[in-house]
Amino acid sequence: MTKVIANFKWDCGRNGDVEGLFVTTLEDIEKITGKYVYFGEILGKHSEVSGDIEGLGNDINIVTDDQEFIAKFESIMGSGTVSGYNPFCYINDDETNEEEDNE
Repeated sequence: MTKVIANFKWDCGRNGDVEGLFVTTLEDIEKITGKYVYFGEILGKHSEVSGDIEGLGNDINIVTDDQEFIAKFESIMGSGTVSGYNPFCYINDDETNEEEDNE
């Protein structure tokens, strides 16, 4: 599995932006593409930030795929979410499984 450092960004208009920096794999980015993400009221009362992940080149961009750099980076910063909002943490797998069971 190829690890990457990725940046997530949604422009939410006048409410602001939702951004995050995290370590993941290209395979996991492919798996999350098309999934529904619900952040809740992260940009203030009544903001209700949610939507579908459009994937690479849209709302997720690769910062680096340099494996040596990523290994050093993880030893200092840790793996997973580095800063901001990581969309992987806001997917409700229970809802997805319930929808699949109903089909």
